[in-house]
Amino acid sequence: MTKSGTLNRAIVRGFSPFGGDRAARLVPQARLVGPMPWVIAIMVALTVIAAAGGLALQNMADTARAELSGGVTVQVIEAFPAARERQADAVMDALANDPAIATYRRVPEAELEALLEPWLGVGATDATVPVPALIDVRLRGVADRAAIDDLQTRLLQIAPDARVDAQSGWLQPVFAAIASLQWLAIALVVLLALTSAAAVWLAARSALGSNRNTIEIVHLLGGTDGQIARIFQRSIGYDAVLGGAAGLAIGVAGVMVLGKQFAALGSGMMAGGGLTLFDWLMLAGIPIAGVVIAIVTARLTVLASVRRML
Repeated sequence: MTKSGTLNRAIVRGFSPFGGDRAARLVPQARLVGPMPWVIAIMVALTVIAAAGGLALQNMADTARAELSGGVTVQVIEAFPAARERQADAVMDALANDPAIATYRRVPEAELEALLEPWLGVGATDATVPVPALIDVRLRGVADRAAIDDLQTRLLQIAPDARVDAQSGWLQPVFAAIASLQWLAIALVVLLALTSAAAVWLAARSALGSNRNTIEIVHLLGGTDGQIARIFQRSIGYDAVLGGAAGLAIGVAGVMVLGKQFAALGSGMMAGGGLTLFDWLMLAGIPIAGVVIAIVTARLTVLASVRRML
């Protein structure tokens, strides 16, 4: 009996001839040889790195805000050293007796000179630039505008040249830059997802074009549009799984290398940008999302093309 006769008998008996290995051979494709798995691997790797960067920036900003939420800095801006010292001592005494203050610390002059050294050179003193007295203060509550204004009012009564600033205010430009980078990371993730969908669409269209005659014969023999779509989405699904696994491995390796490089900077702010367990679980879900996007895109593409084709 001929092959077409066997196919007709299967259709008459109610069995689908388009499942299993025979269906998969409708779209012959060597795994990890064609470009599709590697394209998906590259897209997943870039998405993992971009998403990890956005999550790390979010963690960094949250840690910095938590640490600075109750922090303020008191500056005694007085050009004459003797008057500056008298006002600074008065501020220290007032802070010691203030129940709203959790901790306070006078920043040593040696530390201030070390901070000014890159700009003023070694041995910056009052003879060069008058350096204000700085007192690092931690409030028991949040350093909001009301708390800062209240502390400023109390200190002005004993130190007319005292100025109170929220430590978080100094980092507002940094927080704004971090927010911009986060939006950029989100935009990159969305663009990479759209690019992956476009790559799958092109691959499905190419496979449909090269197998047009076969699809017409299968359709004439009783194959439905859904059965034909399942053949293609299964083939692309395999490619997406292989490419997603490879892309996840590459992306995680890249994230770990970048993490070590930033950790070597020794910055306290950078230390708060580590990824949590939930962050790693989100990164692990990126290849799964890639497989879903690939399968759904392939199915919709094939169904729309087959309807126009036949």
